[in-house]
Amino acid sequence: MRSRSVLSTLTMAAALAATLTSTPAQAHGAHHTGGTRHCPQLSKKLRWHGDNRAKLQRTIDERGTCSAKWRGGGHGHRPVAAFDWDNTIVKNDATDATIAWALRHDKILRPQDWADTSKWLTPAADRALTEACGTDVPVGKPLPTSSNAACADEILQVRGEAETMSGRQAFAGGWNHRRTVPQYAWVPQLFAGHTVAELRSYARAARDEALAAPIGSEQRVGTHTVPAYSRYYAQQKDLLRTLRRAGFEVYIVSAGSEPVAEEWASGVGIDRKHTLAIRSVVEHGRITTWTEGCGDMPRSKGGMIPYIDGKRCVINQEIFGIEGARAWRKQDRGHRIAIGGGDADTDVTFVGDATGTHLVLNRNKPEIMCRGYDDADGRWAVNPMFIEPLPRKETPYPCATEGRTNPDGSLGPVRRSDGSIVPDQKDTAFGEEA
Repeated sequence: MRSRSVLSTLTMAAALAATLTSTPAQAHGAHHTGGTRHCPQLSKKLRWHGDNRAKLQRTIDERGTCSAKWRGGGHGHRPVAAFDWDNTIVKNDATDATIAWALRHDKILRPQDWADTSKWLTPAADRALTEACGTDVPVGKPLPTSSNAACADEILQVRGEAETMSGRQAFAGGWNHRRTVPQYAWVPQLFAGHTVAELRSYARAARDEALAAPIGSEQRVGTHTVPAYSRYYAQQKDLLRTLRRAGFEVYIVSAGSEPVAEEWASGVGIDRKHTLAIRSVVEHGRITTWTEGCGDMPRSKGGMIPYIDGKRCVINQEIFGIEGARAWRKQDRGHRIAIGGGDADTDVTFVGDATGTHLVLNRNKPEIMCRGYDDADGRWAVNPMFIEPLPRKETPYPCATEGRTNPDGSLGPVRRSDGSIVPDQKDTAFGEEA
């Protein structure tokens, strides 16, 4: 597996040299004019909830180029910020937008056997997909999902709800619920047979279409009604830009397909080497149903993806160069991110690992909201979504009883690092535009 470690001398030297050559003022993050020091600052014209801007700015000042401890950004010294993608940097789900576009343009290829697309796909789901999509189309050729609503419906229902249109369970068996979720892993598996370049082109087309659609607009795919629009959050674009100016290495860590995440992330200046997501195994130039592993987990059919603890593993391995079983464990402060941002329980582990600020966008996901509102270290920043924020959750989050998903899929209490149980938390960051 290729390494993207920020500890790599060649990578860091090249990145630093390029930055110093092209934009010296940004590389240093501070300059002097008449004795006054100017440090990279988050825009005060963009609204944040409460003191969240101040919390983020504090970490930027503490760790970035304006810090008294700044050591020039050399080998292994640059602070790292990592963010989830869908509904964290953009409004709505880029992966779902790409799937919707692919279904409307007949880009899903018929598999030999639907059961081969996922090791956990149930016989009921296999039958439903086979019956809806038919067998008339030759294996490896595009399914007519733009005109076959039943086929598009089954695919969307399995992906979105992990069930068939008739309500039968789509996935079953044993998997580590903190390392993968079958319907997420199924997305790149749906694109098996395509080249990476083809999938990137679908993602670009879906992105451009979604960004041009009016806010709040919807589209019909099969008989499903799904969001038609997306937007890069202005606050997040400003945050990413400010972090880079302050000398941070900025990464995207997504539970979506890597080529899709790469294309969308390019819209905010994040390049491919700084975009980590589900990495499909490619053979003979074509995407397969196999995915790369992490740590001590080998390649599999989705047994590990960047999901909950899987995101920690990917960050530890690909950014900090930590290998084997150690990659699954929380590291010392020198090998952890400074800022982490996410919106869902899939992000809770790596966001919690951040040593500076833990940014959470409120989508009412229990574990990450429990930790955000508990604010054990005083560095959690919970913010309503910047576009169409959710209203207040009327009942408290069940942190003390079933806020956490265990590896076997059961629910249990959310615990602090000292083992104490987080009490139920009320929803307080909600409502009007942040």
